[in-house]
Order: sequence, then structure tokens, then C-alpha cells
Amino acid sequence: MCGRYSLATPAGNDLRARFGLGEALEIRQRFNVAPGDGIVAVTTTKEGEPRGELLRWGLVPFWAKEAKVGYKMINARAETVAEKPAFRDALETRRCLIVADGFYEWQKLGGRARKQPWHVTRADGAPFAFAGLWAVWRGGPDGEPLRSTTIITTQANATLADVHDRMPVMLPDQAAEEAWLDHGTPQQALHELLVPLPDALTARRAVGPAVSDATYDGPDCLADAEPEAEAEPTLF
Repeated sequence: MCGRYSLATPAGNDLRARFGLGEALEIRQRFNVAPGDGIVAVTTTKEGEPRGELLRWGLVPFWAKEAKVGYKMINARAETVAEKPAFRDALETRRCLIVADGFYEWQKLGGRARKQPWHVTRADGAPFAFAGLWAVWRGGPDGEPLRSTTIITTQANATLADVHDRMPVMLPDQAAEEAWLDHGTPQQALHELLVPLPDALTARRAVGPAVSDATYDGPDCLADAEPEAEAEPTLF
């Protein structure tokens, strides 16, 4: 799964131009994006034109009775996204890009109670886009539309397989991003995009425990993990 990610790249014109986000959208550095947060995305109009906007992470289908269902839908599995009622309609015309520069995954280590967090990025460190879906929900008491999103996941590549068996779909280049957004892309071509990032394009780095607090969003979430302290000798 993907339950935390980063967009720590300074929010300058290069980021806006790279993803066509426009000037009106507020973008700030995020070191620990968590479910329920407003996140930077690129959606499309009915005519298929891209637009930058903030979406809430955790998709709330139009038919949901309450918004909190979104916390159960932060991810959609690539293998079943065309079948699940919450996602199959969005796959048709409500595909989006979720702008990021890395994501976190936690590794179980034998004999240790605390898991080791890893920050996973492109090997070149460049910002990228997750493949996502979005929805509009109008079931709130005020009738205001809630625009929300989910990140699609796939099987992990070899670089990450020892950490977790899943990873988010990191679209490899701008051509893939454009194809994902294009309303005319055939279904078969869409599914061919929902694959792991090649190992040669993937990097990972162990980070410290700060990121494990979902409410904390400071720059030390990206601090290198400290080396394991050597065990003290046992005295007899």
C-alpha cells in the first residue's frame, strides 16, 4: 500500500510548469503527507483539459453515505481497479496525477519491535506523478462538493520487494502521464501503465523515526536513519 508520501521539492515555477498546475493553486512543501490531507493533483475537465487542484486523499464515491469511508480507500489495486464499484467509473474518465517526490514504506525487521521506514524516490531524485483516480461527493450536510482521490498500487519491483510486496504506480515519464490523463486512451493501454517503476529508475534510503508520526510534517522526516548502536558487552 501507499499510506504516506512527500512533496518536499520547493514549490517554484519549475514544479508548476512541469505538471501544468497553474499559478492559482497553493503549493507548499510537504514532508509527510497523510490520508485525509489535501494533496496536489492534476485532474481534467469534461473536455479533457488538464487542471491543477487540491483533492482530499481518500476517495469518497458519489454513492457513499458518509465521507469517512475515504479513509478505507486511500489506495486502489491495479489488478482489480476496473472491477471494484468504488473505482471502475472513475477509471473511465476521472483519472488524475498526484504530484510527489517520494513515498514511505515500513519494513519489518526480525527481533525489532519498531519497523524501519524507507523513503523511496526516483533514482534521479526528480518529482513524479502517481497514477490516481478522483471522485466528487455531495452527501455532506452543507451540500458542498468534496473532491477526493486514491493512489493506485501495483506489485513491488525487485528494489522494494524485501520491504513490502506492494508499491504505488509511479508513472515513468511525461508521455505516460499524458496517456493516463487522456480520455481517449484505450483500457488496455491504461492497464499497461499500471506496472512497477523499473528498478533502474528506483532508489530507496532508510530514514529516521520522525515520519512514523502521521501528524508530524517537519523536514526531519527525511533525515537519514541513525546507524544501529552496537550492543553493550555483557558483564559476568
